[in-house]
Amino acid sequence: ARFSADLAIVSGWRVANAVAVGSRQGKRMSDATNEQRDSVPWAAIVFTAIYLVIGLVAALGRANWEFAFYIPIVLGLGLLVLSIRRRAGLSHGLLMALSVWGLLHVFGGVAQVPEGWPIDGDIPSFYSWEIIPGYLGYDKPVHAFGFGVATWACWQGLVAATGVRKATLGLVTIAALAGMGLGAANEIVEFIASQTMDTNVGGYINTGGDLIANLFGACVAAMWILRRSATRSAAAMGAEYAK
Repeated sequence: ARFSADLAIVSGWRVANAVAVGSRQGKRMSDATNEQRDSVPWAAIVFTAIYLVIGLVAALGRANWEFAFYIPIVLGLGLLVLSIRRRAGLSHGLLMALSVWGLLHVFGGVAQVPEGWPIDGDIPSFYSWEIIPGYLGYDKPVHAFGFGVATWACWQGLVAATGVRKATLGLVTIAALAGMGLGAANEIVEFIASQTMDTNVGGYINTGGDLIANLFGACVAAMWILRRSATRSAAAMGAEYAK
């Protein structure tokens, strides 16, 4: 009986200590997130402004009306993200990743591939470049990267909205589905553009390939979020128990 009582006391202490460790860990993460939300992401802002100005000048100089249309959209989306970044708890790392995605998009539309590189169609931009002819075009890795980042953004928004700190399979699945939903919205924008101007968007097969690339990127991002969350939790718990 004495042994059982001692065991119950020890078990209770371990549970209470684990709860306390989790609470301290969550508070530190919350404090760090709040501090980052309150600071202005100047690096991402300046980086984005530079390539948007260069891209717009290049698009207008080559009469590339498709990307003269897209660049203001990228700018508008960037301003929208900046306006909600504090409430959504978006980190500076995420904002820079979104900016890099924008750069890949603008570069793909206004930069021309070197002569002799395989392309799909008559427009010699990087968006026409066939990395592996007949199988993999430039736009597919861009889609995978971009909507992987979008999934990460959805996860951070979910954390800010619900207060959860530890990623679970169910929660990251919600984030991945939201990321793929943003990818579907992108295809709607491309469809509207293809119906209102001469574009390099592509047809049904291209749209299907884009959606598959979005799925791949979202799944990779979801797995990365799960692993990152588990690694951080284990490291924090180990540091607390080592004290």
